[in-house]
Amino acid sequence: MLTSRLARHADVPELLPLIDAAITELQRGFLDEAQIASSRSIMGIDTQLIDDGTYFVVESAGRLAGCGGWSRRATLYGGDHSRGRDPALLDPARQPAKVRAMYTHPDWARRGVGRLILARCEAAAAAEGFRTLELMSTLAGRPLYERTGFVPVEQVEEPADGVPVRLVRMRKPIAAAPTR
Repeated sequence: MLTSRLARHADVPELLPLIDAAITELQRGFLDEAQIASSRSIMGIDTQLIDDGTYFVVESAGRLAGCGGWSRRATLYGGDHSRGRDPALLDPARQPAKVRAMYTHPDWARRGVGRLILARCEAAAAAEGFRTLELMSTLAGRPLYERTGFVPVEQVEEPADGVPVRLVRMRKPIAAAPTR
């Protein structure tokens, strides 16, 4: 059974190997070894999400299965070490909330971890008045996001450490809350 909770800074030492395993294993078949290695410069944990209370961990029987979150800030992707981060707050009436730093441990891939995190992100962003979600997807993540209603709006090549890595910007309208 999967459970989720907000991440804490104390989780970071356990999250780092999970993120590394996800980057290394789940991108195979989508990127070559050089692209996987260089993608680490644009991927990783963003502790601002933990500080903001918008980053989740998913567990099963006390073991971490995945992590991911959303942001009310302008940065679309990247970890603490990435260049070009923008901490500006977004206007929920005009700008999309950003889904960020989604990683599933390879042992838990395709078992509902990503869907659970996305549901938590969507509900939390909606509660703050956001009407749209946006994310930058890896090629490996794109099938999950498309199955959950995201649509591609732009394909880009990020020159990560000099090796181009293809990414896909995607958006999704936030589902309206049911009326009673």
